[in-house]
Amino acid sequence: MSALLGYGLCLGATLVVIAGDFVLKSAVDRGHALHSPSVFLGCALYAASAAGWFLALRHVSLAQTGVASALFTLMALVTMGVVLFGEKVALREVLGIAMAVGSMLLMARVA
Repeated sequence: MSALLGYGLCLGATLVVIAGDFVLKSAVDRGHALHSPSVFLGCALYAASAAGWFLALRHVSLAQTGVASALFTLMALVTMGVVLFGEKVALREVLGIAMAVGSMLLMARVA
């Protein structure tokens, strides 16, 4: 249960980082200044993600969070590409995702 909680916290922190990236990219694209509310929101999301990482690292190792974060980021970005931008996922990419899942399973420590 502890590892599952750690991976859940890692997923949450990763999604918060992606949200922060999106907010900052939107601010840049709109020409907002560094002191704009959008930039502060993006920075606040990054800070919130640090709290999530802190909690996740209480339950899983740094190596495990690194692999999990990469997988969660990959899955979130592929999903965004397909849903929001109508991108297609090729067989090669599906195989890459499967290998990433395999990597996470190999890194998982079972108590």
